[in-house]
Amino acid sequence: MLPGRGRNGRAARPARILGTRVAWTAVGDGEFFCPGCGGDRNYQRLTGRRRFTLLGVPVLPRGETGPVVECAACRRHFGTDVLDHPTTTRFSAMLRDAVHTVALAVLAAGGTCARTALETAASAVRAAGFDDCTEEQLDALVEALAADTGRVMGEPCGAGLAIELHEALDPLAPHLAPAGRESILLQGARIALADGPYTPAEREVLTTVGAALTICGDDVTRLLAAARTPS
Repeated sequence: MLPGRGRNGRAARPARILGTRVAWTAVGDGEFFCPGCGGDRNYQRLTGRRRFTLLGVPVLPRGETGPVVECAACRRHFGTDVLDHPTTTRFSAMLRDAVHTVALAVLAAGGTCARTALETAASAVRAAGFDDCTEEQLDALVEALAADTGRVMGEPCGAGLAIELHEALDPLAPHLAPAGRESILLQGARIALADGPYTPAEREVLTTVGAALTICGDDVTRLLAAARTPS
């Protein structure tokens, strides 16, 4: 065998004399959306301690590192900001609740809860994930909402209703593509238009929805006009 060659004839790699090694310690766990796997996975939250190594043996501490998030499936490490992204299950629930809240707000602003508006709203809510939603349920919820707030149906969007819309839409908006945010606004617009042209109260609610979804005012105006055009 040639000097400096391994058994396969390739050049032998010299032993690494100095290096660093990290010893990880688990400090928490849970479920997250793994960007590496592209789905919901279990994770461990880790903190680490670096050490200098001599011939692969840890000898001197070199401070702390992390924390990081380790996927239980692919074992890749990510920054802790990855936990800000909702899981698929959580995202679906947020989207479902957002569409439901928008539908109720638009129906309440409409003032009459005409059958056509109720049918359009129920269809949108079912498509979002509330499979057993009916027109009768939405009608009852709108009446209960008016009774609870002391608000007359058909009035402009009050502070309480605006707060509810922002609570449902603000956390969702950063995780939606522009087309997804526009889709929610257009669903609300179609509910409003199901029984006739927009009323001032419906426009105000839809403008609030657009703002909560971080859609600029000009785009809100464009989308509300586009919703009036038959597809």
